Amino acid sequence: MANVDWFKDAIVYHILIDRFAGLKSKDWNRPEFLGGNIKGITEKLGYLHDLGINTLWLSPFYKTSAYHGYHITNFMKVDPRYGSFEDLEELVKAAHHNGMRIIADFVPNHCSNQHPFFLEAVEDKNSKYFKWFIFKKWPHDYLCFLGVRELPKLNLDYPETRDHILMAAKYWLSVGLDGFRLDHVIGPKHSFWKYFRKEIKATFPQALLIGEAWLEGIQFKHLKTIQIRNKFIRWLFGVSQDRLQQEYYGELDGILDFGFREIMKKHIALGRKTDQSEKLRFILTRHFAGYPKDYFLATFLDNHDMNRFLFECNNDIEKLKTAATLQFQFEQPIIIYYGTEVGMTHDRPIEINKLYSDLEARQPMVWDNPNTEIFNFYRELIKNKMDTAETTKWGSGHRNILI
Repeated sequence: MANVDWFKDAIVYHILIDRFAGLKSKDWNRPEFLGGNIKGITEKLGYLHDLGINTLWLSPFYKTSAYHGYHITNFMKVDPRYGSFEDLEELVKAAHHNGMRIIADFVPNHCSNQHPFFLEAVEDKNSKYFKWFIFKKWPHDYLCFLGVRELPKLNLDYPETRDHILMAAKYWLSVGLDGFRLDHVIGPKHSFWKYFRKEIKATFPQALLIGEAWLEGIQFKHLKTIQIRNKFIRWLFGVSQDRLQQEYYGELDGILDFGFREIMKKHIALGRKTDQSEKLRFILTRHFAGYPKDYFLATFLDNHDMNRFLFECNNDIEKLKTAATLQFQFEQPIIIYYGTEVGMTHDRPIEINKLYSDLEARQPMVWDNPNTEIFNFYRELIKNKMDTAETTKWGSGHRNILI
């Protein structure tokens, strides 16, 4: 982990590109592009600098058929609705100039059913791209991301497919990205992740590889699309989130800590309005102690797939402050989902099996009339955290680069 030690003190700001800055529309309750773009993020770097952010996490910016970017139609191109390649280069350059690292979502498990390679494969069984996908019965029966037919699963056992994905990852790192948040890591096999890590680290040893291992909403029929160890037996007896996260130790640099988020939801958002700080510190200390010290557990309170934490707290700002304060007390990377720092919430809950209900947590960033109380609270938390990190590293003879 030595080459990615920079992530230990990361304050990560998680951005959904289409919903953050530069929007042309605010009609968010339909799954359509609103116009948020890369240039808009560059223009907001001053805001992020003022907040104290030192790492940006971008949603997928590759050519796509969906506003959120996860339905990829070309792994090697920037989607023109987000901007140009030059816009991305400028953002990377400006972020680095301001002392910020920048990572991006990378989606190796699947692509859009509008990807030219898939369209050719379903049109022609003799296509060279036929083996890039996993057809059970050509052309309409194929493995996909869980039950989503719009997202055919890539056959990463096929060397040409695997190498194409690896080539794309290396390409974006060569442009200047500092690493990836790897989407749906439970989809590809462990052998793929071992190969992926070996190849990436050989050329880009400081590139961060942080994974998303999450089983919520997955049904028995979906098990054929995922590749966790002993999946059928574990499904029968219950899959531990902690053990799932531990499964990728040695293959990735760390994992998004869904276990941490569940603890915070249970004990703060849904808990009684009492001071449970000492009890919670004990629970969290025990939680983190269950993992190797050289394995990052990136903590977060909310993201684009779940209810905002303030909504879970029934819009109780003091509960959000309590949760954020605890989050900042542990030596793990911290992720802040865009808008959490200005009190963004919503009116209706996200329901796993309700189509597009996740739009609630993907509303446009609040630039007008933000909650300055929460913003200033977060800014102070970040300042104190980074001051502590600076003091510790100077004391041990190491320099910490701060924004």
